[in-house]
Amino acid sequence: MPSTKRKLKTAFQEHMNSVPMEQDGTVKKGSEPLGITSATKVMLDEKNYPQKRFFRSRAHCNPLSHNDGFKYPLRPNEYDWSIHYPEVAADKRTVRVLDIGMGFGGLTVDLAKLMPDKLILGMEIRAKVCEYVRLRVDALRAEHVGEYQNASCLRTNCMRYLPNFFEKESMDKIFFCFPDPHFKAKNHRRRIVNDNLLTEYSYIMAPDALLYTITDVKELHDWHVEKCTSHPGFERVSDEECERDPCVQSMLVKTEEGQKVARQGGHNTKGEKYFAVFRKNKDKPCLMASIF
Repeated sequence: MPSTKRKLKTAFQEHMNSVPMEQDGTVKKGSEPLGITSATKVMLDEKNYPQKRFFRSRAHCNPLSHNDGFKYPLRPNEYDWSIHYPEVAADKRTVRVLDIGMGFGGLTVDLAKLMPDKLILGMEIRAKVCEYVRLRVDALRAEHVGEYQNASCLRTNCMRYLPNFFEKESMDKIFFCFPDPHFKAKNHRRRIVNDNLLTEYSYIMAPDALLYTITDVKELHDWHVEKCTSHPGFERVSDEECERDPCVQSMLVKTEEGQKVARQGGHNTKGEKYFAVFRKNKDKPCLMASIF
């Protein structure tokens, strides 16, 4: 008899075969609204929410590997957001909040409730967890009619293609929650917060926009603080202001990794979580010239 692991893998593959997909693992644009097929039903609970056991994936991924499979627009204005936000008016389909490395989407869906007037986009490089979040958002929209229309997810490599999707100074908030620490010094260039990428983030962030970081690794937290405070495009937000920000509380308790740290301790035995928030410095010119 096939093992449980084989059954889970087979169920996921049958589900993916039943959904019109692009080569990069995103739903094909122009496809009809998706119903729940018999292959997909196996992976859902009684309320049609996806079950995590079918979507488990490796926690680590090399974002610097050469990924030809990802599709991306040559310019931000060429991307069609209608498949992500079909019930939002075309003239209002501008993403304002990014949850980069969203995992299973706990923060993405909570931010959609906190900021119903803004479009929230979770971004993830791993196909399985991105498909989990897509199904999760579909289930939330079906259960709560009229809600969660401002939440969606996109599978891509943010370290390579972020400026291809978003216009200059279009973003209000960007979140980096429990990113891969890449402990080895030779892999520090893979960290999602670094000097070059901060310049890209600054490019797409509006004046006074906020960049949020959280981790359970003290050394990585210190790296975030050092890189962001030394970058001319950012300045650290005070602890007092952070305490008043509901988004800080959300990333502390609503992310799956944050909940896991509280239960098990994560990378530290005390279960501590370290966060810092940085504001886009409106008085400093963007160091990145327009690429389009």
